[in-house]
Amino acid sequence: MRIDSHHHLWTYSADQYTWINDSMSVLKRDFTVSDLQSVCQAAGVTGVVAVQARQSLAETQDLLNVAAAESMVRGVVGWVPLADESIREVLAEVTASAWLKGVRHVVQDEPDDGFILGHAFNQGIRVLSEFDLVYDILIFPKQLANSIRFVDQHPEQPFVLDHIAKPVIQAAKFDAQWAKGFRELGKRSNVVGCKFSGIVTEVRDATWSVELLRPYWDVALEVFGAQRLMFGSDWPVCLLRANYNHWFESVAELASELSMSEQGSFWSANACRVYRLNTEPTTT
Repeated sequence: MRIDSHHHLWTYSADQYTWINDSMSVLKRDFTVSDLQSVCQAAGVTGVVAVQARQSLAETQDLLNVAAAESMVRGVVGWVPLADESIREVLAEVTASAWLKGVRHVVQDEPDDGFILGHAFNQGIRVLSEFDLVYDILIFPKQLANSIRFVDQHPEQPFVLDHIAKPVIQAAKFDAQWAKGFRELGKRSNVVGCKFSGIVTEVRDATWSVELLRPYWDVALEVFGAQRLMFGSDWPVCLLRANYNHWFESVAELASELSMSEQGSFWSANACRVYRLNTEPTTT
C-alpha cells in the first residue's frame, strides 16, 4: 500500500485561487479525483490525503464530500477559522464528517512572521485536541523560529510539518539556516510527522535532479527518521517543476536506501497512523 499524504483538488476560478499567478498557467484548470486517480495509478498509490488549497470552509466541505464519495480519498486536512470566537462550534459541525483528520492555515503567506504566535489563533489551536485533529504546519524557513515557539505552547497537540518547511534549494549553496531551524523543530516529539513533499517548487536552479535534492532528504531522514517521515506529492502544484510520476520515481530512488520495514513506514504506515486513515478502501 502507498499513501500520498499531500495533494490538492480544485475547480479553478481566478477569484477563488488568487495565489495562482500568471507564472503558474499549468495550474489554471480544474484538477479532479479522476485526474488524481490517473496519475496515482501509474505510481501504485492507492490512498491519498486531500489538503486545503484556499482558506474557505466551503472548500473544506467540498473535500469532505469528495472523501465520502471516493474511496481513494482516505482523509482531509481542511481549513477552519481558528482565530474566530466560534471555532468550537465550527469544528463541531465539520467533524460530523469522519473524513476530517486535520486542519491547516497558510501561515507561509501571512505578512506578519509572528502570525503563528497570535493569541486568537493559538486559542483555536487549543480547541483542536477536543476533536482529535492534527494541525499541519505550512511555513517558510524564516518562520521556523516562531514555529518552534508555537509548537512548544501546545505540547499535547500533534503537528505535521508540510514540505520539510520549504528550504531554498540551489546547487551553489546548501540552505544551512533552514537545516538549523529544521533540526531544532524536529526535536519536538509532538511534531509527529513531516512530509517529504512540495520541494521541487523550491528549487531555484533552471533544472533539478535527485542528487540536488539528496542533501535535503538526508537531513529530513536524520531529523525525523523513517518513523515520522512520510511521502507526499503536492500534486498538482508539483506540476510547476515535475509531473507526478517524475516526483514519485525521484523519491523512490532516495528511499531505496531504507529497509523494507522503514519503507513501509515512509510510504504508508506513518500517514495512516498520524491521520488515523482507514487502511482498506471503502465501497461507495
